[in-house]
Amino acid sequence: MPESVPIQSLSEFDTPTICNAIEVIAPERRTHGFTTKPFLCHDPSLPPIVGYARTATIRATAPSGRSKAEDLATRIGYFRHIAEAPGPTVTVIEDIDEQVGFGAHWGEVNSNLHKGLGSVGVITNGSIRDADMWAEGFGALAGFYSPSHAWVHVVDYAIPVTVHGMAVSPGDIIHADRHGAVVVPPSAVTAIADTVKRLETAEAKLIEPSQQPEFNIEQLITILDPDGRDH
Repeated sequence: MPESVPIQSLSEFDTPTICNAIEVIAPERRTHGFTTKPFLCHDPSLPPIVGYARTATIRATAPSGRSKAEDLATRIGYFRHIAEAPGPTVTVIEDIDEQVGFGAHWGEVNSNLHKGLGSVGVITNGSIRDADMWAEGFGALAGFYSPSHAWVHVVDYAIPVTVHGMAVSPGDIIHADRHGAVVVPPSAVTAIADTVKRLETAEAKLIEPSQQPEFNIEQLITILDPDGRDH
């Protein structure tokens, strides 16, 4: 795992704003490193999910095929991975069933267990359940709701995963909210706040005039940045 960097300030911004800043700080990241499909957001009122990735793959359409001892060892190893420093952590789970989301790995029990181990939320293409019994303050972006956990089990953990187009490795810095999620380059973290200020100033040059009654196309032409840096 990489050494901890000051990531908590990132929660001041929504995920689209973080993406805007990354486009400036690391232009090569403009077309990858973020989710590209819609999610179910369990509680849009929560602040952004920010933390270091802990990863796993799951299946639910059939039993694991392992012995009880092997299943227990996998579960313990998985939870040790979730609890590893540095924190806070974000749990990123790739459902690899052919019928994704057949069984829900996430509900009242797992949301509380993971929160207790230092995870602030989950990002998964799979399903969740127990909507009214979720751990308080534990964020979730998921594929959809589903009533049963079926044969859900962890296949592997602490490995690279891909969720809705976003490739994630253990220890990656994750920022997520109701819009989706993005992997934040560690080298970008300390530059994001100042970059956001510059971008907001540039955007204000467009937004404020557009809200005036006399705004028109000719005025817009005069204030557009020829290099497109205002949006």
